[in-house]
Amino acid sequence: MSYDRYMAICNPLHYTSIMTTQFCVKIGIICWFYGFSINAIYTITTANLTFCGPNIINHLFCDILPLLELSCSDISIVHLEMYFIGFPNVFIPTTIIVLSYTCIVLAVLRISSSTGRRKAFSTCSSHLIVVSIFYWTLFSVYVVPTKGLTLSMSKILSLLYTVFTPFINPIIYSLRNNEIRKAVEETLHKFMVW
Repeated sequence: MSYDRYMAICNPLHYTSIMTTQFCVKIGIICWFYGFSINAIYTITTANLTFCGPNIINHLFCDILPLLELSCSDISIVHLEMYFIGFPNVFIPTTIIVLSYTCIVLAVLRISSSTGRRKAFSTCSSHLIVVSIFYWTLFSVYVVPTKGLTLSMSKILSLLYTVFTPFINPIIYSLRNNEIRKAVEETLHKFMVW
């Protein structure tokens, strides 16, 4: 999405020739394949562990970190694997997003009219808000050391990136639509009047 916004704002004349349907499908397939490969590695590694204690995960869903806590096996190799796989999994998309938005901000600041700058920033703001919420909660659960993090706080942060972000995603993107914005304002006005 950030690359799409980058192409739309920084290379608008080349946008349709680069961001073709075929290119978008290829990028989508690569992302899906990469995601399934990462999960397959975690699944195979976890399946080879020995579980001899309780079989109740104290979490909202079957996440890998609470699952590893139930294992009787040595999980240091799994943690090492998670960091080696997780680093590029987090670093590459974050780098693409930061570089794209740096180029976008620089390009937008060169726009002479304030209306044009506002329109360009509003195009990117929705994506930037959703990505920020998703990444900060993801970083706080998986990257920041969990020693000081309580179990309930870990559950809440997991809810933020698994439930809250997908829930607000359509809301944030649809509020840019004038008709939806007017409908929300009218509905809120009706409730205020009652």
